[in-house]
Amino acid sequence: MQDYVSDLVPSLNLTTLNESFWKFYICTAVRKFIFFLDPLRRGKISIQTILLSPILTEMFELRENEMSRDYERTNWFSAYSSLRIYGQFLNLDLDRNGMLSRAELAGYSNGTLTGIFLDRVFQEYQTYNGQMDYKAFLDFVLAMENIQTPEAIAYCFRLLDIKGQKYLDEFTVGYFFKAVMEAMEATGVEMVDVADVTNEIFDMAHPADPDIISLQDLLDCGVGGTIVNILSDTRGFWNYDNREPGDGK
Repeated sequence: MQDYVSDLVPSLNLTTLNESFWKFYICTAVRKFIFFLDPLRRGKISIQTILLSPILTEMFELRENEMSRDYERTNWFSAYSSLRIYGQFLNLDLDRNGMLSRAELAGYSNGTLTGIFLDRVFQEYQTYNGQMDYKAFLDFVLAMENIQTPEAIAYCFRLLDIKGQKYLDEFTVGYFFKAVMEAMEATGVEMVDVADVTNEIFDMAHPADPDIISLQDLLDCGVGGTIVNILSDTRGFWNYDNREPGDGK
């Protein structure tokens, strides 16, 4: 994949990128293919899967000489996006060692993710001496920025499944949401009843078994990404709690 993307680079509209940045660009580009097309991390993706993927189409759109500013900001493969993400990594890397510690990653998204959720990222996904490299950071960003996709929900479900039981029970849901409430309370926001929100989450998930929520339940309910946000991100819960009437998401 790296060789393939490397061969494509000269044909893409990336004139604003310095050649010294290309290795980071290639890493960033390849990671999206891996995250979405090899979610089980088998280490291989069929050529047919790549050719039929909208991800390749998204990349080929950079062959156009011009693209709108708005589209450039949303296309993962644009120069703007790759520089934005790498810039995020550099800004978080306070000690400039090329890796992110748990404390450094806490600054992501203006610090709205709960400590418990971030702890789980470092427990479940590959780190080096307890620190996250750029590839792992790219996976994390892809999950956070595409939270409604099946691949992102599966990434986060592994973090929420603290007991390794392949499902979330009432205790687990309450455990994560309590951390969200404690973080919000520290900023002066009034607490809501954890049990009430836990019940609401089960109603949203429509689980096949009323006592547990499986990954498949989250994928099938249509609001799995919203549920993940409620359980991991103070801003995610605030957005949900202040949604427009009638907006289930």
